[in-house]
Amino acid sequence: MDSFIIVALALGSLTVPACGDKGTSKARSCLDIRQFYSGKGFPLDGVPQSEISGEHLRICPQGYTCCTSDMEDNLATLSRREMEVFLKETGRSLQISLSGHYKSFDDLRRYYRGANINLDEVINEFWTKLMEKLFYQANKQYVIGEDYLECVSKKIDTLRPFGDISHIMKMLVTRAFVAARSFVQGLMVSGDVVRKVSQVQLSPECMRAMMKMTYCPHCRGMPSARPCANYCRNVMKGCLANQADLNTEWRHLAETMIEVAGSVDGPAGMDNIVLSLPSRISTAIFTMVYNMETINSKLFQACGNLQEGGTSSTGGSEMMRKGKVMVEDNLESSSDKMGKLVSAVTVRLTDMQSHWVSLPGLLCSDRVATGTGAEDKCWNGMSRARYLPEVMGDGLASQINNPEVEIDITKPDISIRQQIMQLKIMTHRLKNALNGRDVDFQDTSEYFAHHSPPVSKQRSQKPLSQLNNLQLKTFNMV
Repeated sequence: MDSFIIVALALGSLTVPACGDKGTSKARSCLDIRQFYSGKGFPLDGVPQSEISGEHLRICPQGYTCCTSDMEDNLATLSRREMEVFLKETGRSLQISLSGHYKSFDDLRRYYRGANINLDEVINEFWTKLMEKLFYQANKQYVIGEDYLECVSKKIDTLRPFGDISHIMKMLVTRAFVAARSFVQGLMVSGDVVRKVSQVQLSPECMRAMMKMTYCPHCRGMPSARPCANYCRNVMKGCLANQADLNTEWRHLAETMIEVAGSVDGPAGMDNIVLSLPSRISTAIFTMVYNMETINSKLFQACGNLQEGGTSSTGGSEMMRKGKVMVEDNLESSSDKMGKLVSAVTVRLTDMQSHWVSLPGLLCSDRVATGTGAEDKCWNGMSRARYLPEVMGDGLASQINNPEVEIDITKPDISIRQQIMQLKIMTHRLKNALNGRDVDFQDTSEYFAHHSPPVSKQRSQKPLSQLNNLQLKTFNMV
C-alpha cells in the first residue's frame, strides 16, 4: 500500500500546474494575463479564465499556460511591432540631428546639392570680368566696344595680368568649396542611410525570439520575470545582425567626415578662404595696374589700336586705393559661425560611430533583470534560471551559432547591403575632397525631397553667393 501511495503521488505531481510568481501549486487563475492582454488592446474573447495545458504553443514553453494559440500569435506580432517602433524612434532621433546639422550649412545649397555648377567656370569668369573692368577703367579715353573687350578677355592666360594670384586663389577656393560640399553631402547621405535602415522589417525568426523573451513569461505565469542580460543580448544581436554589418563603413564615413571637417574649418577652410579674398584681390588689382603700360602695349598689338573719344581714365593709384577700400569695407564677416557649426557636427559624428553595434545594448538596457542574484532568477527563455550560452559577436557572420535566433548567414538583407554601398561611395567622395579632387554628384536621394526647402529663383541666380557678392562689390569699386 505504501508503495502504491508513493507511485500515485509521483504520477500526480507530473500533472500539477507549473508554479507561477506566487509559488502556488494550485491551478492558477488567468486574471493577471487577462488584465495584461486587455491592456494591450486585445479582446478577451477566448482568453482562459484559468490555466490550460500548453501543447498548442509554438513559441513559448509547452507547460501549463493562460495563453491560447491566437494569444501567442497576437503577442508575437505585438513584440515585433514594438521593437520596430523603438528602432524607428531611435533612428529618427539620429536622423533629425544629422538633418539639423545638414540644414545649418545653407550658404552653398545649390552647389553641394549637386546642381550643375562648375567652380572653374565661375572663378575664371570672375577674373576675366575683373581684367576687362580694370582695362576699361585705365583706358577710358578710348572708345572700347564689346568685341574689343572680348579680345582682351581671351588674352588673360597668355598675359597673366594678375601674376600667380588668380591661379593660387582658384586652387584654394576650389579645395575649400569641394571640402564643404562633400562634408554636407556626407551629412545628407548618413541621414538617408539611417532613415532607410530604420524602415527594414524584422524577420519572422526575430519575431519569435522577441515573443519568447518578452511575453512568454506572462503566458507562464511569471509576469515580473525579466530577461537575463546575456539572453537579451543574444536575441538583439540576432535580430539586428544585418544592421550591425553597417558598422565598419559607418565608422569609416564618420572618421573621414571628421577629417574633412578639419579642412572645412581649418586655415584652408571655406570661411577663412572667403575672408582672405579681399586682400588677395587687392594684390591682384595692384599687380595689373602696376603693369598696365606693358599690358596695354601687348593688348594693342594683339587686339588692335583704339580710337580716342572716351572720357578721362582713372588713375592707377586711385583705382588701387578705391579697390582696396571698397572690397574690404563691404565684405561681411562671418565671425566664428562656421567654426561652431563644424565643432557641433564633429561631436555628433564622434558620438554616432558605434550606433549600429550599440543598439542591442541600448534595447536591453531597460528590460533585463538587475540587482543581487539577478542572473540566477532571470528569465532565460524557459524558466527563471541562469542563462548559460555565451554571447555572440556583432554582425551576420557571428550569428551562425546564435541559440536564440535562427539566421541564414548566407542570405544578407539586400536593402541594408545597398546602404553599405552608399556609405562606401560617400567615403570615397570625401577622401577625394581631402585631396582637392571633386567628383560628379548625381543627387538621386529621396532625402532632399523630404527634408530640403525649395531653392528660390533669386538664390538659383546666385549659386555661389559669397563669391558673386564679392565680385559685384569689386566691380563697383570705381
